[in-house]
Amino acid sequence: MTGLLQHSLSKFTYYNSNRTPTRRGIVTREYKHLRPCQCVTTQEDNRRIVVSNGKDSLDITRVVNGMWQTSGGWGKIDRDEAVDSMLKYADAGLTTFDMADIYGPAEDLYGIFINRVRRERPPEFLEQVRGLTKWVPPPVKMTSSFVRDNINVSRKRMDVESLDMLQFHWWDYSNSGYLDALKHLTDLKGEGKIKTIALTNFDTERLQIILENEIPIVSNQVQHSLVDMRPQQKMAELCQLTGVKLITYGTVMGGLLSEKFLDTNINIPFAGPAINTPSLSKYKRMVDAWGGWGLFQGLLRTLKQVSTKHGVSIATVAVKYILDQPAVAGSMVGVRLGLSEHIQDCNAIFSLVLDEEDVNSIREAAGKGKDLLKVIGDCGDEYRRA
Repeated sequence: MTGLLQHSLSKFTYYNSNRTPTRRGIVTREYKHLRPCQCVTTQEDNRRIVVSNGKDSLDITRVVNGMWQTSGGWGKIDRDEAVDSMLKYADAGLTTFDMADIYGPAEDLYGIFINRVRRERPPEFLEQVRGLTKWVPPPVKMTSSFVRDNINVSRKRMDVESLDMLQFHWWDYSNSGYLDALKHLTDLKGEGKIKTIALTNFDTERLQIILENEIPIVSNQVQHSLVDMRPQQKMAELCQLTGVKLITYGTVMGGLLSEKFLDTNINIPFAGPAINTPSLSKYKRMVDAWGGWGLFQGLLRTLKQVSTKHGVSIATVAVKYILDQPAVAGSMVGVRLGLSEHIQDCNAIFSLVLDEEDVNSIREAAGKGKDLLKVIGDCGDEYRRA
């Protein structure tokens, strides 16, 4: 996944709304075949939320600790320091961690972490901890044994009997094997090896197909920020109808949405902060597609005005704005375990209330950029190219 993101946006393609029948014969353009309110989400307080579908449910923190940064490119990760940092986040109430089978040692770090929680924290603390992982398989034939073997690897690495959430990614929509994979994942859920099934980087069209096939999806993890408001178009409409929730990543754009990049000109060598991590490089390309660095500075200045008014950081405002969007259950903030931390900024999100003036000014500044749905395509299309 990381390698694919090194390609420029000009090399990406996206799929339009036309589609041929799937092997199961589903051809629908409207949502009339879906059951309204198929998934129900209940907000317990402003820190945690329950995502659910039928009898399947999971409560998570609304700010999720993203562990992509453990995969390399952000600095060397020391195992013991990383686990100590995970405990520090959890002790501060940020008890939900997001990872993937392809994120280097992320699942292994979680396994070490959860064992320390079992030994060093009370049972009621353990009950609040959540580990969300992703499975990103190659688009090969999805047999029951292949799916089972891969899920068992994640269970072993994370040292859990049952995965709290398995978020499924698929590279090639022309291969409808994703439906087979999801059916097998549903079977594993029935066996108690997975608690909830979710998606990552699926578009609206495929989410509809999956729901029509009665796969109990609780959420779809997608890129969503003030620059990338694509999820609030087609995807949000379907999510609001069915109750599927969104978990967002890229919400602070790898750190671009921060004071560090305010009033800078990174187009002049050594004149501004370096774009020196995979996430900064990725989201700088999104800024370029959206409207460029000059326009982005206008957005940062607006966010700075709002953040100063409330005594918080730009990143805190950026995350809160997205958390307040329809269908959004949680937003990811990347953690550079043992290297830096953002606990104070993350916890400030829960007490921040954006008023009408704040929302209108932010919406106006974000709206000056291009519509990325027209530039890139629907959610996840940046990962799929011809």
